[in-house]
Order: sequence, then C-alpha cells, then structure tokens
Amino acid sequence: MTPPLNIGFVLFPNVTQLDFTGPLQVLSRMPGAKVHLLWKRMEPLTSDTVLTFLPTTTFADCPQLDVICVPGGAGADDAMLDEATIAFLQKQADGSRYVTSVCTGALVLGAAGLLKGYRAATHWSARPFLSQFGATLDTSRVCVDRNRVTGGGVTAGIDFALTLVSIMFDRRTAEMIQLGIEYNPAPPFSAGSPETAPADVVAALTERAGGWKTREAKAKRAAERLV
Repeated sequence: MTPPLNIGFVLFPNVTQLDFTGPLQVLSRMPGAKVHLLWKRMEPLTSDTVLTFLPTTTFADCPQLDVICVPGGAGADDAMLDEATIAFLQKQADGSRYVTSVCTGALVLGAAGLLKGYRAATHWSARPFLSQFGATLDTSRVCVDRNRVTGGGVTAGIDFALTLVSIMFDRRTAEMIQLGIEYNPAPPFSAGSPETAPADVVAALTERAGGWKTREAKAKRAAERLV
C-alpha cells in the first residue's frame, strides 16, 4: 500500500486564511495527499477575517511531513519569534521533500534558518526583510530554488500550489486540478502588485496598513536570535 503524502500547513493566530486555503484546495487534490493543519495546541485559531480554524494535529503529534507550508498574515510577525513554531520547522525540515511558504510565511522560514542561501518570494511589503535571514529576494509570483518553493502575497498561493503539483507529479495533473477548481483569473483592475498599481493606491495602502511598520523590528529580533 502506498504511504500517504503528508502535507502540513503551519498555522498561527491572525493567519491570512487565503494564504493557506488557496493552496489547501489545490494540494488536497494531489493523489495520496493527507493534509494536516498544525499548531501547538488543539484550539481554535482566529484568522485575519471572521473565519476560525481548528488544527487537526499538534506539533508534538505531527508525523514526518513530505511538504511543509507556512502561510503568512499579520500573525507571521509574531510567529517569527515563537520558539515552538521555529523549533518545529527546524525539526521537520531535514526530512521534508519540500519546504515552502506563501506570502509573509517566508519570513517565518527565514527566522528558522531555512532560507539561508536560497532565493525566495514573499509579499511585496515584506521584501526588504528577507536579506536579514540570508535569503536572496526573488520578485516572481512563485520562486523555485531546489526544494524551497515560495509564493508571493496571498493569491499567489494558488499559483504556488499548482507549480508544486507539477514538480511533484506532472503538468497534466496540475492542469487537471486547475480545471477542476476553474482557476482562470481575469482581474478587473491592474492593481495587484506595487509595480502595476497606481502610485496613489500603493501610498494609501502602505499608510493605512500601519501594522506593517512593526514587522521591521520583529524581523530584526528574529534574525538576531537566529545568529
């Protein structure tokens, strides 16, 4: 009997739900996939929306994963400094086939020392901080560097997951999943990245998202702890 393909999403309070529910929808359709939603305790976790999630497995009870995925969100800033989360990632990484992230989850991988010497993508607001962890910024929507596969912000998680399926299986399998979820994006505006959005929109969002300003200090602390 073929063993299951263990895929684990490392969650935390104030996670951006689409960072992992997008990839979850894709990766759960892979042949043999067994998906785990992971946290320190079996307790409800709030997202950055009204949705709440219940982990399926604790860090302590988690089997060896074939794929680790760390989503992002405002809670990733605290996850960079969470000792249990960092220890779990470090313990699992050596035995995993792929170590991955979406959005600011890349900073959490970085804080665990898992992006040193690798290229990585992340949300555009977090790009300035990757270098503190020894990573090289890649502004692509999906970045593949050996067994590190990282996605840009939020919606890039679907592209990331389809790319990973094509690597682990083949393009046909990925295309069948893409068709099954009817992933055929046609956004109404060209405002999905700071390179294409109007300058006043970028400025207004940056000003409104005041929480991003605390990320620099937390990333610096996480990098210092890593050293």
